[in-house]
Amino acid sequence: MSERRPPTIKTVAARAGVGRTTVSRVLNGSELVSAEARARVLEAIKELNYVPNSVARGLVTNRTEAVALVIPESESRLGSEPFFAALIRGVSGVLTETGTQLQLVLVRDESERDQLTSSIATRRVDGVLLVSVRVQERLAAMLEEMGLPTVLAGRRGEDERLSYVTSDNLGGATEAVAHLLRRGRVRVATITGSLDMDVGHSRLAGWRRAHEQAGRTADESLVEAGDFSEEGGRRAMRSLLERAPTLDAVFAASDLMAVGALAELRRQGRRVPDDVAVVGFEDSVLARHTNPPLSTVRQPVEEVGRAMARILLAEIGEADAQRQRLTLPTELVVRESS
Repeated sequence: MSERRPPTIKTVAARAGVGRTTVSRVLNGSELVSAEARARVLEAIKELNYVPNSVARGLVTNRTEAVALVIPESESRLGSEPFFAALIRGVSGVLTETGTQLQLVLVRDESERDQLTSSIATRRVDGVLLVSVRVQERLAAMLEEMGLPTVLAGRRGEDERLSYVTSDNLGGATEAVAHLLRRGRVRVATITGSLDMDVGHSRLAGWRRAHEQAGRTADESLVEAGDFSEEGGRRAMRSLLERAPTLDAVFAASDLMAVGALAELRRQGRRVPDDVAVVGFEDSVLARHTNPPLSTVRQPVEEVGRAMARILLAEIGEADAQRQRLTLPTELVVRESS
């Protein structure tokens, strides 16, 4: 069985119903193309995962000296979560040293996904850093098929094929919950992160593992799904208290959700840590300014960003560079909330 041949300009032109000259003009950014024809060509490029020959020939002779940091989130999410600011600092610090331009790209809908596809197809960046990776991440799959150097913050799963950098989510969560159990807490709940992300699954697995290691049975009724947002933490804490009013501790899979949980506990007259102990994850600036200060798992977010940038530059510089999978250690930081 022969391998499927990669698409060509002729293939794209046939799919879009235009001539090859029109496709070339779109790829070269020419204005001599109607909006309708341009849209059809870009849609064909997206459907076929077409990569121009200039990309396939190699990056060394055709670089833009620019990389894209792609975040599939809204502006409000980007602004409210300290994780993103720390990651951007880490990435930009390394790229600045090499004179590489950083393009921040938010992908909130299909239109912006199409714009990203166009940028990649027309070789406007040398590589991509992808954040907020979902288990069924379409962008990661597209980038992998295109063969563009790509590094993920996190991973789609244990069998991830692209390079990635992540924190020890399983180990950090295990240590956080073990700390609560050692402190004599009996009913330890958890507010999970988004469960369409490996990070959410891994931190939930840590909650379960800590119970197992302590010889206890993890009560699955004490699991409430969150979404890494403050409001999600507030809602999850409210649900947990409604069905498990005697819980005496909660591990929130992010500091921002822990902030929401603290607010709901305060609203319901629960004292922290006397009635309910709380531990978060990240050790963002928020953790030091909650009331009481938040116990949390410190993850090296800036170092994640720096490592991602270094790995991506290596892959841009060497087409056959080996894929790297890097897991950085975490550290439990105990403060007054537990």
